[in-house]
Amino acid sequence: MPSVSHLTEEWKAEQLRRASKVIVEPLSPLPRFVAGADCAFSADGGTIYCVALVYDRKAKRVVEIVRHNEPVNIPYVPGFLSFREGPALLATIGRLTHAYGVICFDGQGIAHPRRCGIATFLGVELDVPTVGMAKSVLCGSFDEPGQTLGSKSPLVHRGQTIGQALRTRANVKPIFISIGHRVNLPSARKLALACLTKYRIPEPTRQADIEVAKSKWIQ
Repeated sequence: MPSVSHLTEEWKAEQLRRASKVIVEPLSPLPRFVAGADCAFSADGGTIYCVALVYDRKAKRVVEIVRHNEPVNIPYVPGFLSFREGPALLATIGRLTHAYGVICFDGQGIAHPRRCGIATFLGVELDVPTVGMAKSVLCGSFDEPGQTLGSKSPLVHRGQTIGQALRTRANVKPIFISIGHRVNLPSARKLALACLTKYRIPEPTRQADIEVAKSKWIQ
């Protein structure tokens, strides 16, 4: 098996290749049906559990959930999680039968050192609109947005705006949204706000996170 250092050089090249293929365009109108995907690992790190679901924004409910688990074959290397998580997430998303117009990931899009987090990595592969909706920052800096719902500030890395800090509940810490593929930043922000209920995290990724925690016990 190739060394990790050799693999990371290959992985960097692949991330840069996919980042170069990102299409930035408005997502208009916002889709009614929004997919969400998330994954988690077993305590020993040997199994990955994935969930993909479809959320109906108008009815405010999940209309489909699929689950998948498989052995983990790629080591944990910071900055390259897409290679560890991507194949299993891809298999899970592929099991969805309900139509959707965009996929939201609990992770980064272009808000990544090489502009290729999971939302971009899989968005480019699937060639569908994707958005990163992360709970924390991987790279870049930002000014604290205003405390009211919808307040925002740019997330900047190496002089480039790579996302936004977005206040999704008044006086609660922001989330960090970024373009994955086939969306632009205003559309990503509108989508995140349109998928909110009473929680900080938009429902497609919040529900996926809840369901993937259940998966460890269901599988």
